[in-house]
Amino acid sequence: MKRSIPLLSLFVAPLLLVYGVVPAHAAAVVKPATQVEQIRLRPGELPVVNLTADILYRVLASEIAAHRGSYDAASQTLLDLATETSDSRLAKRAFQFSVADRDMARAYRAARLWAMLSPEDPEAVAASLALAASNGQTNGMAAALWSRIEKADDKKQAILQAASIVSKMADKRVAFEILDQALHESVRNIPVAHLALADAAWEALDANRALREAKLALQQDPGSEMAAQRVLEYGLKVDPQAAIADTRAYIKKYPDSRKLQLMLADRLLNRHEFDAALSLVDELRRQAPEDFDLLYTEAEINAKAERYERARALLNEYINVETQRRQSLHADASNAQSNASDARLLLVQIAVKQGQLDEAIAQLDLIDDPAVRFQAQIHKAVLQGRQGNLAVARATIEAATTDNVHDQSVAALTLASIYRDAGRTDEAVDILIKADREIPDSAEIKYDLAMLYERQSNYVDFETLMRQVISLAPDNANAYNSLGYTFADQNRNLGEAQDLLERALDLEPSNPYILDSVGWYFYRTGDLQAALEYLQRSYAQLPEADVAAHLGEVLWVNDQQDDARALWRKALERDPDSEPLLNTLKRLGVTLQ
Repeated sequence: MKRSIPLLSLFVAPLLLVYGVVPAHAAAVVKPATQVEQIRLRPGELPVVNLTADILYRVLASEIAAHRGSYDAASQTLLDLATETSDSRLAKRAFQFSVADRDMARAYRAARLWAMLSPEDPEAVAASLALAASNGQTNGMAAALWSRIEKADDKKQAILQAASIVSKMADKRVAFEILDQALHESVRNIPVAHLALADAAWEALDANRALREAKLALQQDPGSEMAAQRVLEYGLKVDPQAAIADTRAYIKKYPDSRKLQLMLADRLLNRHEFDAALSLVDELRRQAPEDFDLLYTEAEINAKAERYERARALLNEYINVETQRRQSLHADASNAQSNASDARLLLVQIAVKQGQLDEAIAQLDLIDDPAVRFQAQIHKAVLQGRQGNLAVARATIEAATTDNVHDQSVAALTLASIYRDAGRTDEAVDILIKADREIPDSAEIKYDLAMLYERQSNYVDFETLMRQVISLAPDNANAYNSLGYTFADQNRNLGEAQDLLERALDLEPSNPYILDSVGWYFYRTGDLQAALEYLQRSYAQLPEADVAAHLGEVLWVNDQQDDARALWRKALERDPDSEPLLNTLKRLGVTLQ
């Protein structure tokens, strides 16, 4: 959003007053024959600057440039001017424009200058430290953070700010170490210090330390539900039974801890302890019989437990309650419509799992919440496509499409996927070619069209489009991965493949699809040990037949045939029609008898 002209005057007017310039309408001013820039620095105060024509022109030019969206020029000009005049306000303005321009390197330089010129300004120091953290500039950070905490009247707030600053660091282990050093013993009697350390340790993948800090926070503030939530969350990673027992003991002592009880129910659900989760919800319903949201929670648990009839009954009861609320309250004063939509979407999931696609479609048609109506119709079209009714699915999408460009993009992508899944790739391509002409800046459309070209073995157009995706969306890890994997799979452009896959891995280091591609690249380049490492990491997260095909081939070539056969058998049990796996077995001449 461009800044309006009034903001310009709000910023420039105070500068004119401080720099000793009187507006023309207030008094006649005789211009000197020459203007000499004079700057007098005063400790702890703004500098006294003789406002020359050059300074005024550059300030005004910067504000006008920013108003027009040219934040790069505006921020650089103000940063230069702040350096020349030692005026912290200009450094702050340069920082703001640099952030708007998303130039974090310049923003960091501006923030450092702002903090240097206004060392007592907490906003300036916080901005400088935050950007230092995000840029990996950590020398002296622990001491700087402690200095802020030590001087702060509100120690709790200062600790939270310190935690926020280190959270921006990419290396979470270093972030935790800095926070641990910054929080001296004199503030370790404040529970929030241990909560901050617990969260930082968790981000650094140190669950034991995270749990220890959470327990210390709870010891200092036995009634803290936030601390109890962390004891549960972090404890589940260390000792699940002990964490659940500790949480139950807390709930018994503090029965009004609703958030914690719902959190425990959710974690029990994830552990498939359905009856224990339902018992907790039953207790909450006894405590608050008018809390009808618990009907939905109970329905969710029953649905996950595949107790579909009970879940359906609870959801219909919940919809009736929300319908009554909707009729008795003004629409703007109630979330009843969206709540009912959520319940119908869960009914759709249940119907799909039971193979009742007509029932699922009927439920989608009953959703009238404008916020999700379009998505509901798109989902309906997908189900119609699954039924083989492609013409009906197309009509549904065309009827639902709006003038919104995002909706148009979603509609085209969905329709293309319906035809692709029906085996009609050529028609899917035609749909996306038309959409790409109409919405030429959509990286999503180009990506899906490129993948269809790859399916057709049209690698020239695939490569062209994927490079366009990278240009439009330079942080799209999937684009780097797809292009890099294709090069590796075809055993060509291996140098570029390495660069592309390294970029993808930088963006999403834990993505199992990218790990699979990297492993396959190492296999193609003859590094079997590295290939095994990455493919095993991928398969641990994504035990699918495609990954098993790659991992099994590397095991086979590495003289681990028994392991390869066992892996392939297991994968075929899950997905007996996997084309990549079947092709791998055929190419290697392997039979699994």
